[in-house]
Amino acid sequence: MRATTYFDDYALGDRYVTDSVTVTEGQILRFAREYDTQLFHTNVAAADESHFGGLIGSGFQTLNLSFALFFKLQLVQPAAVGGAGIDGLRWRKPLRPGDTIHVECEVIDLVPSASRPDRGTVRMRHDTFNQDGDVIMTLECLHILQTRAGAAAS
Repeated sequence: MRATTYFDDYALGDRYVTDSVTVTEGQILRFAREYDTQLFHTNVAAADESHFGGLIGSGFQTLNLSFALFFKLQLVQPAAVGGAGIDGLRWRKPLRPGDTIHVECEVIDLVPSASRPDRGTVRMRHDTFNQDGDVIMTLECLHILQTRAGAAAS
């Protein structure tokens, strides 16, 4: 288990790389049939005829998998008090069966709270890559974390 990383432990430019996960056709179909029922996610034959030329994972599945990989790094727990949102979410390339993805994160901004001195916001860029090194998704996430002083006071 990692030591807790508080808001004040981060510096601009800090970089982190997750483990990877390989996605199967079955995983794509199961996720899509439950959460994103577009035919190019749920039907192999229809996907083959689509402009994608084959089955692709939902962008929301890419997001879900990427966040699961990120949170396994244990960078923001237990100092996290929430999130303020996601900016600039873009799906650059589709997630395909057999793809192995990982995430690379970089701290791009640190904003201490003006109203709550016990916390601050760490803005991280999250880039998801496939096994060929292609960026398939990008986003900026706002992680609200306790400061060391705030954690000591609680």
